[in-house]
Amino acid sequence: MSRSEPAYLPIADDLRRRINQGEWKPGERLPSRAKLAEEYGAHPFALQRAQELLIAEGLLEGRSGSGTFVRLPTERRRLLRSRHLSLSSGLRFFAEPDQLGPQDTFESHSRSHIPAPPEIAARLGIEEGEPVSCTSYEFLVDRKPAQLADSWEPMNLVRDTSVRMPEFGARKHQGVVQRMALIGIVIDFAVETVRPGRANADQALRLGVSTGDLVTLIERTYFDIDGRAVETADFVIPDAGWEISYELPVERP
Repeated sequence: MSRSEPAYLPIADDLRRRINQGEWKPGERLPSRAKLAEEYGAHPFALQRAQELLIAEGLLEGRSGSGTFVRLPTERRRLLRSRHLSLSSGLRFFAEPDQLGPQDTFESHSRSHIPAPPEIAARLGIEEGEPVSCTSYEFLVDRKPAQLADSWEPMNLVRDTSVRMPEFGARKHQGVVQRMALIGIVIDFAVETVRPGRANADQALRLGVSTGDLVTLIERTYFDIDGRAVETADFVIPDAGWEISYELPVERP
């Protein structure tokens, strides 16, 4: 071990090797941290850090009051970002309620006239503190949480219109593009930024995963034909259960 290398990294490497070689089977409980610390001649804190690293990698899982276990493998299903409802290669990546399949559902909660936080204001091109509506979604597949989303829209666009709140009234469940078209706003394109992240305590509780588990974070903003941002949203998708595929249109010569 080099002088600059943290003490827990060689322990994590060796635990990873032992697990991959089958010393502990999937679902099996590891020896206590105290016992492993004694075996490695290390401080228990180094064992804790090593196990936390392997938990973050998805190799181990901690169970409150029970110990640390080799994580059981889970089958990753596909969320497909597509314009076509008929594609059969995977589930729709339901960034909108109108993209849900027949067996999928969602729950939502909306609030209006929320002061725009700095980041949301910047994404929408409005002043910090300007009123926005905020709708939080929990999308379910087979009655299990599959995706979280938070959507923000400037109140100055939808105030006193039939689409003021996304999931209320006769226009509910229609999605941003269709709703905005009803009030004369034509959405031209969207920008999506995808990055990895870790589930915080609230996200983990809502998704049925552990705090710190890997998630895919997607930031999406819709723009109209004048280049004005009309809606921005954040999506959180658990990495262990879902992979994301994009269908991209190709311009024909």
